[in-house]
Amino acid sequence: KTGTGKTLTTKYTSQQMQEVAKQKNIPLKIIFVNCKLKKIADTEYRLLSYILKEYGKEIPFTGIPTDDVYARFYEILDEKPHQLLLILDEIDELIKKAGDEFLYNITRIELKKTKICIVGISNDLNFTDRLDARVRSSMSEEEIIFPPYDADQIFQILQERAKQAFQEGAIDDATIAKCAAYAAREHGDARKALDLLRVAGELAERQEQKKVTTEHIDQAEEKIEKDKIIDIVKNQPLQYKLVLYSALSTARNKSTSTGEIYSIYESLCKRTNNRPLTQRRISDIIADFDIQGLIKATVISKGRYGRTREIEISIPPILTAKLKDSISKDINLT
Repeated sequence: KTGTGKTLTTKYTSQQMQEVAKQKNIPLKIIFVNCKLKKIADTEYRLLSYILKEYGKEIPFTGIPTDDVYARFYEILDEKPHQLLLILDEIDELIKKAGDEFLYNITRIELKKTKICIVGISNDLNFTDRLDARVRSSMSEEEIIFPPYDADQIFQILQERAKQAFQEGAIDDATIAKCAAYAAREHGDARKALDLLRVAGELAERQEQKKVTTEHIDQAEEKIEKDKIIDIVKNQPLQYKLVLYSALSTARNKSTSTGEIYSIYESLCKRTNNRPLTQRRISDIIADFDIQGLIKATVISKGRYGRTREIEISIPPILTAKLKDSISKDINLT
């Protein structure tokens, strides 16, 4: 689950460990790697290069066999006694992009002077299922689950941040509580809750209000929801945009069917010089839109005439014209 404090807690705890290690003269090296960043953990080579750089050792961006890079890595690790705490944030991204060879090698390494501890942070509870059985066996991991924040916890986080972000008297606890309640009800994500509070503050500022109110929280939630829909539509593939434009043109204020949408879609493909997909494929795309919350598709029985899907647009009417205009530009509709 995103926004539950995993990374922040890990960083804070590692800082505390570093301080204790200094006090007790324990040689501790902490390396934090965000595996989602490009050119950091896309490959074993790049990840090893990044870790070596943290040890002050530069290697060429490319050109050295991975086995040789591993050899340098092992050599540097065992140069002098110390403990390495390697934190791999978004570790599932590492597995997705580079496989689990790095984890296999680092958990099987035999060092004389150095001990290694790996902390993996992930939003995917099942990512370990994709690891090789030998890797899972050698990791001997201990799992810590971070549940979503509840309303009280989010309130405390927002209250603390509000003191830093807003002028005194610009926001009260009732407004913060409403923001926390929204966030707890929807997702329990502190990051999104902070975003909601920020947008509410921006709206109040634009309206030249001296205080952020619960009404601004309502407006902020509506704005964020609209922006989310626009982003979802903007990132759809071309054929998806053609289908959605057809659905928006067909449904309007009434329900429609896959057949009606397909009829408009075929016409739209001719106008934009695109090859139409089959009606079955269009049905799959409509099902995807249903999952994304852009439309609502309900299967209705027509008795002896079989079953059909009744389709309604879930996008707020106020956004429909804006989305159609945006899509028409993307599909080169003239």
